[in-house]
Amino acid sequence: MTATTDGSTGATIPPRAAAASDTDSTDPLAAGVPEAAERAAARATEFLLARQDPAGWWKGDLETNVTMDAEDLLLRQFLGIRDEATTRAAALFIRGEQREDGAWATFYGGPGDLSATVEAYVALRLAGDAPDAPHMARASAWARERGGIAAARVFTRIWLALFGWWKWEDLPELPPELIWFPTWLPLNIYDFGCWARQTIVPLTIVSAKRPVRPAPFPLDELHTDPAQPNPPKPLAPLDSWDGAFERLDRVVHRLRGAVPRRMRRAAMNAAARWIVERQENDGCWGGIQPPAVYSVIALHLLGYDLEHPVMRAGLESLDRFAVWREDGSRMIEACQSPVWDTCLAVIALADAGVPSDHPQLLKAADWMLAEEIRRPGDWSVKRPQLPPGGWAFEFHNDNYPDIDDTAEVALALRRVRHPEPGRVDGAIARAVRWNFGMQSKNGAWGAFDVDNTSPFPNRLPFCDFGEVIDPPSADVTAHVVEMMAAEGLAHDPRTRRGITWLLAEQEADGSWFGRWGVNYVYGTGSVVPALTAAGMPASHPAIRRAVHWLQRAQNDDGGWGEDLRSYKYAKEWSGRGASTASQTAWALMALLAAGERDSEAVERGVRWLADAQREDGSWDEPYFTGTGFPWDFSINYHLYRQVFPLTALGRYLHGDPFEKAPLAARRGVRAVAGGS
Repeated sequence: MTATTDGSTGATIPPRAAAASDTDSTDPLAAGVPEAAERAAARATEFLLARQDPAGWWKGDLETNVTMDAEDLLLRQFLGIRDEATTRAAALFIRGEQREDGAWATFYGGPGDLSATVEAYVALRLAGDAPDAPHMARASAWARERGGIAAARVFTRIWLALFGWWKWEDLPELPPELIWFPTWLPLNIYDFGCWARQTIVPLTIVSAKRPVRPAPFPLDELHTDPAQPNPPKPLAPLDSWDGAFERLDRVVHRLRGAVPRRMRRAAMNAAARWIVERQENDGCWGGIQPPAVYSVIALHLLGYDLEHPVMRAGLESLDRFAVWREDGSRMIEACQSPVWDTCLAVIALADAGVPSDHPQLLKAADWMLAEEIRRPGDWSVKRPQLPPGGWAFEFHNDNYPDIDDTAEVALALRRVRHPEPGRVDGAIARAVRWNFGMQSKNGAWGAFDVDNTSPFPNRLPFCDFGEVIDPPSADVTAHVVEMMAAEGLAHDPRTRRGITWLLAEQEADGSWFGRWGVNYVYGTGSVVPALTAAGMPASHPAIRRAVHWLQRAQNDDGGWGEDLRSYKYAKEWSGRGASTASQTAWALMALLAAGERDSEAVERGVRWLADAQREDGSWDEPYFTGTGFPWDFSINYHLYRQVFPLTALGRYLHGDPFEKAPLAARRGVRAVAGGS
């Protein structure tokens, strides 16, 4: 079987393997597979245990793309605090990520991205790279061929407008009076997903102020025509949503000068209070880098000097997003994932046979229990009567606990035999109550908010940077269903509604779309274990369709992989890509849950994991298998390549943890939906 080429992208598509039968276990590779799995699991367990922080948590690097590094330098230039050492280290990293054609991609092996290329180029100009240097000339030529700055995303042009490289009046208007929109009015800030909301509020101040710092150099080489940097574009048809919102933006532009100064100032001050109230104890905002960057700029424009406690804490928090590498380069993380990484590590180790009272699992459980969020956040705007209880993704993000982390932390805690079971029971009871309370009206769950499904935010001319709403997804819903099954609540009507939604969301080919992981392999690898944990038999037609899809998607080498292009070109790329450790593990977890342990597909997949493992017990995975925004923002979680293969190997060797009884029942705990 040979590889083919995708005509839409020019990328090579790995061949699919021939589908294996459900029960075929005659493959000679089966010989010695359990022994190979035992050895691989033992090495992986040792590797993972050795990387726990003394405080009890795990955290892998969170790699995204060079726009994080470029914008960090631009922020420092704007504030007047850019130093030579930071600039040199950031430039070293950015140069190392450039493709041979001169562009920068947003994920490993991906196509060049215009906005990433423009921002990386400008950052290297700040670092002193000459525009006629070969690598710079290739970059600018590539950008010009694709429309130059005028064709870049709005966020890129906002950064350039800060230095006069783009005109503010040529950007979509974002009035700070949005902060006053009531929740019943379309386009109020709570219509946006929490990540977009935290970014848009400070940007309303920036948009109102329209600051310009002196440009240290011109950027004529990034325009297709420097004499006309923003050539006119026709408006979309009036009878389309895009056309309507483009014309609305023009109206808002005309009204800008009509807003009374006192009203504008009051709106900006209200936005500033909103920002300051949401600063976390570590100085960051929402535990993610983009809102922190824009919040610092916005507050600085309103008169907060760099020594103000809010500003000082914010800038210090941004320094903690930096990963300094052995070669002297500096990579900026968009976010940090200790809660997520820790709960997944505990699940992996427990499922691989580490005793449930192992000291390192107990330390991890104590750390997770201390991270529980017990106060209301932005989610309570729509659920004011719901008591808090849950976990966030990051070290500090009390305003935005998320449903996915809460479900997985509960599943991890149930795998630990804690000496104070009452603490665990209470925390999980609060988590169950909170997650049930965050169920959307269609029976499913989003990541951070309830019914965050307004059709309007994604239509705004401003919002061209990725997903800005938080609708329910199959992977998050599956994790909640799995959590409820572990608590003996599989037959609760609310859980059954989630299951009904999942069954309705299955694709025609048998897979499920993955919102927060790449992509159909992740969705299917999340849903099948949840459905079987909730009592669905392996013979159910939905399970059989999923099994057949995974068998068809298996690569000739025995592993599974899926390229991020499946978000944009599903027909060509669904379930297709170079084999990776994490995606092979997701497929195996689904097949094992479906009763396929002795199938050829599982044995070949386990063999692939064992053969691909390094001597130190780790796996290499340059490919991005995590998702921030489908297609637009991709993530390489460096711990995924460790925790998920170990989980899959453990379940292959020891069985699924739900095979005999719910985890709560196995601990002698009566499952409850309430708690205090």
